[in-house]
Amino acid sequence: MKKRWIGTALCAAMVVASLSGCGLKEPDAPATTAAPAADAGATEAAEKTEAGGEEGKSDDASGAAAANDPAVTLVYAEVNPLDTIVGQTDSFFKEKVEELSGGSITIDLQASGVLGSENDVLDTMLGGGGTIDMSRISAFALTSYGGEKSMLLSIPYTFVNRDHFWNFATSDLAPEFLLEPHDNGTGVRGLFYGEEGFRHFFTKNPVNSLEDLAGMKLRVSNDPIMNGMVEGLGASPTVVAFGELYSALQTGVVDGAEQPIANYKSNAFPEVANNLILDGHTLGAIQVIITDEAWDKLTENQQAAVMEASKLASEYNRKISEEAENKVLEELKAEGCNVVEVTDKAPWQEACKKVVEENTAAYADLYQQIVDMQ
Repeated sequence: MKKRWIGTALCAAMVVASLSGCGLKEPDAPATTAAPAADAGATEAAEKTEAGGEEGKSDDASGAAAANDPAVTLVYAEVNPLDTIVGQTDSFFKEKVEELSGGSITIDLQASGVLGSENDVLDTMLGGGGTIDMSRISAFALTSYGGEKSMLLSIPYTFVNRDHFWNFATSDLAPEFLLEPHDNGTGVRGLFYGEEGFRHFFTKNPVNSLEDLAGMKLRVSNDPIMNGMVEGLGASPTVVAFGELYSALQTGVVDGAEQPIANYKSNAFPEVANNLILDGHTLGAIQVIITDEAWDKLTENQQAAVMEASKLASEYNRKISEEAENKVLEELKAEGCNVVEVTDKAPWQEACKKVVEENTAAYADLYQQIVDMQ
């Protein structure tokens, strides 16, 4: 019990530190965390971080602290390829965890959906047994797994731009959202936030306006907000597993789907649906999560290393996301993808008004706080 309390206190304290320092440039000296006086391990980790000074110095200190701890291998699931924004974030996080733990933690990164869809991965993680310890998931995927507040991050047209999202991700609300599944007893906790760009619709046939979506079968995950959004836009929501989406587009089971731009290209969807309309209905908010079982088997020094790596990985994600997305968009245009800009999103927002109101009613004040962060 004591160990779990200490781990939870350490996580909560360091999550705040990890998120408060997000920026576009990796700092020379990581932000210092004010640790609870009763938690000597957290205090030691914070002192080591504060003493970091020059780049690499704190890395050495953290690595030395955890280097002689028992060796641990953590299996990490990713549904997307490693060349996506989230895949690059995964790889960076893996590198930093292994470096900051002095090699006592190894991240076994399994990408491209080899361990199943996000829901498959969550079912496995919450089922126990330790076959999957960590994962990068879409924040809204936690809605049915004890993270009800994360639903608010997938409400259509909530975030007006990336800065708006990062205002949330570095706010006092972020740790509350990250730790909600753990606090609800579901057995997982969030480590840090990132994003994979705004999500847009792509289709087999050209779509030049909202009206062109009418009657189209659009792939959705089994998510009530996404279903409601697609219905509001006049299309027909069709549930298809992500791993089956390419063939579903190829065979006409669905007429289109939605993804962030980088994922759209990396998964070769332009081969079967070469029309992209940039409606930007939601920002692809992501979390990296770990099971409580895996967290509790880490030493305090290893937990500190993981949280420091989380801070750096969140910063890295923010730094690369927009640049990578813009580069991919230009590549798509050069390769002949039909890209349509949406200059007036008001009709799209109005079409989604019902699903927004229905899904924010229970958290009206909290949702308004997020909206007001723009």
